[in-house]
Amino acid sequence: MSDENRPHYLFVTGGVVSSLGKGIAAASLAAVLETRGLKVQIIKLDPYLNVDAGTMSPFQHGEVFVTRDGAETDLDLGHYERFLHGKTSRLSNVTTGQIYRNVLDKERRGDYLGSTVQVIPHVTDEIQLAIERGGEGADICIAEIGGTVGDIESLPFLEAIRQLGIRVGSKRAMYMHLTLLPYVKSSGEMKTKPTQHSVKELRTIGIQPDVLLCRSDRPLPDSERRKIALFTNVAERSVISAIDLDDIYKIPAWLHQQGLDELVVEHFGLQTRKTDLSQWDRVVTSRDAQDLEIEVVMVGKYVDLADAYISLNEALEHAGRHTGSKVRIRYIEAETIVRQGDRVLQGADAILVPGGFGERGIEGKIVACQYARENGIPYLGICLGMQVAVIEFARHVCGLEGAHSTEIDPDTSHPVIGLVTEWHDSGGEVQRRTHSSDKGGTMRLGAQRARLSAGSRARAIYNAEMIEERHRHRYEFNNHYRETIEGRGLRISGETPEDHLAEIVELPDHPWFVGCQFHPEFSSTPREGHPLFSSFVRAAREHHLSHQVDAGAAAPATSSAQGAA
Repeated sequence: MSDENRPHYLFVTGGVVSSLGKGIAAASLAAVLETRGLKVQIIKLDPYLNVDAGTMSPFQHGEVFVTRDGAETDLDLGHYERFLHGKTSRLSNVTTGQIYRNVLDKERRGDYLGSTVQVIPHVTDEIQLAIERGGEGADICIAEIGGTVGDIESLPFLEAIRQLGIRVGSKRAMYMHLTLLPYVKSSGEMKTKPTQHSVKELRTIGIQPDVLLCRSDRPLPDSERRKIALFTNVAERSVISAIDLDDIYKIPAWLHQQGLDELVVEHFGLQTRKTDLSQWDRVVTSRDAQDLEIEVVMVGKYVDLADAYISLNEALEHAGRHTGSKVRIRYIEAETIVRQGDRVLQGADAILVPGGFGERGIEGKIVACQYARENGIPYLGICLGMQVAVIEFARHVCGLEGAHSTEIDPDTSHPVIGLVTEWHDSGGEVQRRTHSSDKGGTMRLGAQRARLSAGSRARAIYNAEMIEERHRHRYEFNNHYRETIEGRGLRISGETPEDHLAEIVELPDHPWFVGCQFHPEFSSTPREGHPLFSSFVRAAREHHLSHQVDAGAAAPATSSAQGAA
């Protein structure tokens, strides 16, 4: 790749402890650089041996984010897409498992011409190749290294970015290190020693950071900034305070105020237009217009870990900004409903059942769906949430006793949800799967088209006949039951053009009842929101307000009676 076509590389590493927010920091900086007219790509390098995040438990790793081209990736790619206008792809997430698989495939083919295959140079070369592929066509490629400096798993990645920095030269490579500045209440001091040691560890392996992002719960005093600069060999203006903020969408402006984007542009010698954060200012100030708090009950399987539903949480929050509503999410473990019944759902302005796999809690989700249907409460079912809506309707409205999904009950007498063995992907290619296929590659994944029926609620929400949304599932609505179920009132209002697979179901005679087979949360951004979530939250507002009116109408009679007494 010639120098004029090669991106400028900004490498983001982390130290002291994990989960400091490298992904959000990288995405926020990228968002600011994007407003300066630069094309920015972000990639995530994960040091685990899994080929991708698809088979990892949300309890351990949080949400699996799905790209348009069907890659199951780290949740940080969701942050990237929410902050940037560009979309990620399977090239945007690189794991140790992918790297070693590629190296071993090359070794088996004889590509190394009999050489002894080693971490250096073969593994590190493969990592560099992956970074270059992921950043191709960008002005700036931001590469975030997962894990923490000092972890054994991260060493090949750190060595690779050190080598790549030497190859492209100091004017095309920049290193940004995120560390923790703990505050000790007993002494009233902010401690810089962990940051000093983290940078020392980084320098030991040959990387001198150009910028430090210092994460803390309060602004960094100038005296501590000078001390950190002195002991880490980093310019004082390049020591950036990364404080806890009450809104992550304030971070781009916070970093810009400290001149971080200017440091990057200066380092790379780029000529750009001025930063324009007006769009982000509108996103931030939209919270001030939220005049009503509504409660959305989310009935899920992984509710003890917020990261398991991070895109979903953000999509609801985006919808709140676009509808003037403060959305409060009340999480309910599906098994709790099995034990305690639907009384735990009382007071909900809306009910949402998200995607998931496996049988645990499935009956609780069905009860939640029935409660929403029978009580006129807005309901949104996503993926498995749509499937339980079909199962519930088949059982309690159509009289199909024991109706279920073959994922849960292979011997069900009424398999209203089953495994479709053949379908067309977004490129028109025929895909096949069986019950014995590997779990890592048998799903309908990535962007798929759906045609929306004229006159349906779905068509009105999207204001389009054809839409494209991302999928991650194996089981589908069984079209053998379509006539029976639609005959009793559950309308299939969206389906794939080629295979007529059900994409959206809705109840026309319900205030708002929609289930979708896809995951709309992956497409929501704070700037545009998402039409499905915005419509859902508006319905929750209407439900809340109507119940306020009902309560108010009853209040005078109660007050009068009390006065007479």
